[in-house]
This record gives sequence, C-alpha cells and structure tokens, in this order.
Amino acid sequence: MKSAHAFALVIALSVAACAKRDPVADEANNVVGLPPVDQVAGAKVGTPSADGSVPTHVATVPAADARPAAIPAKLRGRWGLTPGVCTSTRGDAKGLLLVGGDGLQFYESRATPARNVHSSPVSFSADFAYTGEGQSWTKYETLTLQRDKLVRTESSPMASFTYARCD
Repeated sequence: MKSAHAFALVIALSVAACAKRDPVADEANNVVGLPPVDQVAGAKVGTPSADGSVPTHVATVPAADARPAAIPAKLRGRWGLTPGVCTSTRGDAKGLLLVGGDGLQFYESRATPARNVHSSPVSFSADFAYTGEGQSWTKYETLTLQRDKLVRTESSPMASFTYARCD
C-alpha cells in the first residue's frame, strides 16, 4: 500500500512540475547572447515585436521558401590568411576567402547560408551548406569584422581564422 501512495505522490509532483508556465528558473542568468523572443528562425526580417517596435539590430532567417539574409556589405570582399595569397598568380591561393552577399568561396569549395542565420552590420553567422571536391557538408560559422580584420570562426571542431582584406 505504501508503494501505491508513493507512486501517486510522484505522479502528482510530476504533473505539478509540468504545469509550471515558465520552464526557465528565475535565477537563471545564462541567456546573454540569445536573440529576443520575437526574433526566432523562420521570422521575417522586420517583423514587429510584441510592443509594436521593429527590431533592426539583428536579421534572422526568413521563412523556408524565401532566401536567407544577405551577408552584410562590410564583410564582403577578398580576404587573405597571408599577404601572399592576395597577389598569387599561380592559382594556388588556398588561403583566399571571397565573401559575397550570398555566400563564401574558398580555394576548392563554396558555402551558402542555409539556416540559423543571424546578422548585424559587422557579423554574420549561420549553418553554411558547403560543396567542394565532390562532397557536401554543413558547418556552423561566424564571420566578424574586428577593426580591419575578418575573423571566421567555425564549429565541430572549433577553429578560428583571421583574414586581412586584400587590396
């Protein structure tokens, strides 16, 4: 009989815990860097927030049938890991990165933003869909302008690369 009471108590506590409206603990402080609630993947850029204001600091991925946000103009151009790759005439510029409005181009691969797009005037991050050398893969990357350098950070495995703008 005791086990039936204990089981009933466990069920009652479970239902009460699930009924809580806010799943985030009041003392949680690890939400820095998350987009506002009204800016989630799939929302249209410029969608009014709950208070009627239009957020302008972050663009998000549009609906699935629309094109992702463009890479900001300040990040676009020819970027080199070393000065030599910017001027190479031998076709061996393996450290050259071309950033366009719709994607990235490396020595033997191309990448286009596919989903989870977040953008500001000086940064852009997304799951990029890569193709190259007969293969395709997806990798989450962030491009950030830091002074006059472009920092490309990728995940899985985590790595960071710093590029200088080619003249």
